[in-house]
Amino acid sequence: MGFLDSVLKRNSELEWLFDLDLAFDTSHRAYLKKMALETCINFIGRTISQSDFRFMNNGKRQLNDWHYLLNVRPNTDQSAADFWQKFIYELIDENEVLVILSDNNDLLIADSFTRVEYAVYPDIFKDVTVKDYTFQRSFKMNEVIYLSFNNEKLTKFMDGMFDDYADLFSRIMETSMRANQIRGTVSIDATQSLNEENRTKLQTFIDKLFNSFKNNSVAIVPKLKGFDYNEVQDGSNNGKSIEELTKLKRSLIDDVADILGIPSALIHGDLSEYETSIKAYVKFCVGPLVKKISDELNAKLIDKTEYLNGSRVEVRGVTEKELIENAEAVDKLVASGVFTRNEVRELFGAERSDNPELDKFVITKNYQSADSVEGGESE
Repeated sequence: MGFLDSVLKRNSELEWLFDLDLAFDTSHRAYLKKMALETCINFIGRTISQSDFRFMNNGKRQLNDWHYLLNVRPNTDQSAADFWQKFIYELIDENEVLVILSDNNDLLIADSFTRVEYAVYPDIFKDVTVKDYTFQRSFKMNEVIYLSFNNEKLTKFMDGMFDDYADLFSRIMETSMRANQIRGTVSIDATQSLNEENRTKLQTFIDKLFNSFKNNSVAIVPKLKGFDYNEVQDGSNNGKSIEELTKLKRSLIDDVADILGIPSALIHGDLSEYETSIKAYVKFCVGPLVKKISDELNAKLIDKTEYLNGSRVEVRGVTEKELIENAEAVDKLVASGVFTRNEVRELFGAERSDNPELDKFVITKNYQSADSVEGGESE
């Protein structure tokens, strides 16, 4: 290291660049991984946070404490939208999420916990920690809301892919920086002896010259006799590396989106494929998540007897189609006599009406048999 130390000491800029190169790879690994996960997971979280949680009894909505907790204020520090967005983030990022009900009737998302599994008895959750507080008691499975996402933790599953992308990203970045770096040659009068003092002065002047070019958009340097600086232009890159970096980041997000079931066109805002993408997104990504949540809420918040008697927890507002955009289809469903108007209201996420007329089947003459339609004048 003696030779390397002497080289670095003679050129402070080279020493700085050497240190930067050592830290470059690690920082961009974290950047790429965080960027892809945040983009995709938060996209799903924002969608689920718009859900409307309804406690239904024989088709009628019931307003109770659970309605307030799930739709308005789950706890003292979070709104319902913030709560469900964090809920989805923990579920996907950590592969599981645990929600407990505190003694103050607050719904809290656990930051960490230990699960003790049993074969024939309910599992127990110990060391449940929320923020900086660890609960001393244990929670049984039937006392909590617990969901798992996949068989494997997402970040663990994707570590190998992220490493490969980070290596490729770093290589492209290095190539781009090298192609666009300032390069120049310095000519000096060789008749003067370069002793230690003169060499130090020369190096100091070159350092100042370099910094003036690097830190200022306009730099004025005095022209000295016996000292000539010429900058070397390198136009071989032509901006290709920046385009490659953009494509690489987009490709990484696409891979994460594919794993989570999000059409990449939605992530990148491609409106040309919006209708097809939103249908696939609702059916294959959001729909299964909504089903997981509704199943867990029905199992934990409603007992078996109440469920069999018509009580339900329904998650609405995400998977239903837009009513106004499908007005013509609504008319066809009712006019053909296939659905009542109350049934159509439920299909589009609206509550049933108390008007008994909306429970009757309506049919137009266009859908009656030919024999039942009167036509022409009687003789």
